[in-house]
Amino acid sequence: MTNRIEQPSLIRSLRSLLLPAAGVLMLAIPGALAEERPVIVTSTATADEIREFCTNISDKARDQRYLLQKQELEKLQQDVDSRIATLEERRAEYEDWLKRRNDFLKVAEAGLIEIYKKMPADAAAAQLEKINPEVASAIVMKLNPRMSGLILSEMEAEKAALLASIIAAASDPNTSKDPS
Repeated sequence: MTNRIEQPSLIRSLRSLLLPAAGVLMLAIPGALAEERPVIVTSTATADEIREFCTNISDKARDQRYLLQKQELEKLQQDVDSRIATLEERRAEYEDWLKRRNDFLKVAEAGLIEIYKKMPADAAAAQLEKINPEVASAIVMKLNPRMSGLILSEMEAEKAALLASIIAAASDPNTSKDPS
């Protein structure tokens, strides 16, 4: 008999839990299964009213497009300005580096010329034969003519001729000074 008494109370407990759950489920189903019905708007607007409405809106739409285009152009201009500023900074850095390099080369060249001025002609000739012909010709060109002649006479004839041709081309007035 105790089983019979417990069963109705169990059923009552289940009913009390299932009833609210079923209610929630029923509320959710109509939203999920609801059909989308097209909304048909009936209007008694005339063609003139429609044209007037479109005319009124077109000015605002055009103004909005212009505003968006203006904002985009301003953003692009700021981007271009920032890139130009970055390029200007880099250009200044490169110009500074180039100035320091050229100053160093002038000092080094002056010191190198002085070294070759004080060297015996045969030792200078032996060293100049082994370095880049353009550099060697620049050094020979900076020396006084007597020292240059002694150095060239101590060199192999082929090397001396190459240096002489480079020196002659450098002093040719028809040679362009523009390296490009």
